[in-house]
Amino acid sequence: MTRILFVCLGNICRSPLAQAVAQDLALTHQLDLEVDSAGTGHWHVGEAPCQNSIVVASQNGLDISSYKARQVTQKDFEHFDFVIGLDESNISNLKAMGCLHPLKLGDFGFNGQDVPDPYFFNGFEGFDKVFSMIETCVKNFIKEKIIT
Repeated sequence: MTRILFVCLGNICRSPLAQAVAQDLALTHQLDLEVDSAGTGHWHVGEAPCQNSIVVASQNGLDISSYKARQVTQKDFEHFDFVIGLDESNISNLKAMGCLHPLKLGDFGFNGQDVPDPYFFNGFEGFDKVFSMIETCVKNFIKEKIIT
């Protein structure tokens, strides 16, 4: 079994979407994956994903409404085979927390670009854009690192 952890800042928008996309791909392709998500920050621990993330996931056939935010821990770095940050800030935070080799999701389809926080866009359009980026990158990551 391969274990993958997606990490953003609060674990309420980007990383839950990445988790759901990867879990869906695992089911579709019958891959033996354990997928989770977490945030480097503690502000939203125990909360459901934000409403716009729930909506954009639903529009793409995914249900993240039961997910609960959690903060990344030191044990995660030992448990997961791949720890994937969604932007450079998360990568820096992960390294500062002791993660030796975090990957950046944008390296798998967007030439190393950050997957931006959708709150920096006006309205729901940012969530559509971010979901599209995440879906592309997660698919590419799984093709490159898992299905070999």
